[in-house]
Amino acid sequence: MDRVDRCIVLVDAGYLLGAAASLLAGEPSRSRITIDHTALVHGLRERAESDTERPLLRIYWFDGAPDRVPQPEHRRLRVMPRVTVRLGALTRSDGRWAQKGVDAAMHAELTELARNRACSDVVLVTGDGDLLPGMMAAKEHGVAVHLWAVQAADGDYNQSEDLVAEADERRVLDRAWITKAVRAKELGGVCAPPPAPRPEIAAILSAPLPDSALTAERTPEGSTGVRHGRAAGDEDGAPERVPTAKGVPTPKDLAALRGPGAQVAQQPANATLRWSSDKGWVDRPGVVPEPPEAASLPTLAQLTTAEQRWADREEDITAVGGDPYEVGQVFARRWMERLPDQSHLQKLSTMYPRIPHRVDGELLRYAARFGLLAHKDDQIDEHDRYAIRAGFWREIDVRTAAEHAPAGE
Repeated sequence: MDRVDRCIVLVDAGYLLGAAASLLAGEPSRSRITIDHTALVHGLRERAESDTERPLLRIYWFDGAPDRVPQPEHRRLRVMPRVTVRLGALTRSDGRWAQKGVDAAMHAELTELARNRACSDVVLVTGDGDLLPGMMAAKEHGVAVHLWAVQAADGDYNQSEDLVAEADERRVLDRAWITKAVRAKELGGVCAPPPAPRPEIAAILSAPLPDSALTAERTPEGSTGVRHGRAAGDEDGAPERVPTAKGVPTPKDLAALRGPGAQVAQQPANATLRWSSDKGWVDRPGVVPEPPEAASLPTLAQLTTAEQRWADREEDITAVGGDPYEVGQVFARRWMERLPDQSHLQKLSTMYPRIPHRVDGELLRYAARFGLLAHKDDQIDEHDRYAIRAGFWREIDVRTAAEHAPAGE
């Protein structure tokens, strides 16, 4: 069988993105960078075809995921043309995450492609010396191996020296190339665009926080940050509490706001309100009941036919990337489009920003399909929850405004 003159790219995502984070943000944590996956895949393809002078057959993206469940970035990647995602396990040990099975999967793919004469050139984006036997086997089958490195933050190698020595060709993806698709996150940035203030609560959202809220003790889910150190005019060096902005206000935030025109029911002095998909607003003595009309709102499952359920699943697999904000928007769009009575929408609007727990619980269960709300560092990611609900309310607002806009606008 004749060898096909085309190239294949095998990407160790843990190496590529970890090294990029080290270069741009000073530490190898992906949470410190934002990635334009479309631009990254395009850059990999363009560079591979230029370096090898061969057309691209496919990009294989190897990465780890908890329980091998595709995360939002994997869902975005696997529906792109010429991209195949292979997932290993992601396990936590001694407080650190580690990939399991990724190197073995890359080795198996590399040797199988070479043995079957599927390509003439292979580009490896990795730094792990465990790929050395696979690289040697590919060369024995007549495949030219191109090894790509990410520019190291300290100017030294971030690849196995044996791997570098064995490669036929070696290239470095420098800072200029990396920053076309990857950027360092700005500290303190919001996780999702904040929803536009609704007219009925504009006064509440514009009211200043009371002094008691600005100096409250920090809690795990609180919105107040603590900064230690001696500030100007602070002689005792006591911790300074700095309020941290949230994209979406919780009922606790709204209950704390007191200002001209604020229409928030007064809560007992000892009340502790929290946003819960199971119990709504909760205070210490007991559960604060939801408005009676909340129980009459239908769930998405009740509004969805078997044919629509199949179409939804098809859309989830092929078109929905899984970004938390996007997930909230998709759920809200489907719920609104299938409402038989628009009076339900009016009822929902009066409850903003609280989503009735029947609908909210269903929204979060839907988000879980995309790997969201998973345990990260042994804590539920509250940023994802805020972003999901922000997307839900933004879609409701946008579509409601469009329906009520005068003709011709």
